[in-house]
Amino acid sequence: MSRRGNCYDYAPMESFWGTLKNDRVYHRGYATREQVRQEISEYIELFYNRQRRHSRLGNCLPATVAQQWARQPPAA
Repeated sequence: MSRRGNCYDYAPMESFWGTLKNDRVYHRGYATREQVRQEISEYIELFYNRQRRHSRLGNCLPATVAQQWARQPPAA
């Protein structure tokens, strides 16, 4: 992302992986890799990106923020 040695480069991804593991991976058992792929895809697309409140967005739902952004008039 930026220069080598910048310790903040990976912080957002590390936070995401920690959230994913705590919300899904550690609390479930999986029989196949396909089941894992399906579960993680659903988590990301249906919950994390649409329903989970994000502190970075003022604890609003991402879908709400996207709707508000889409309603703004285009910049001149």
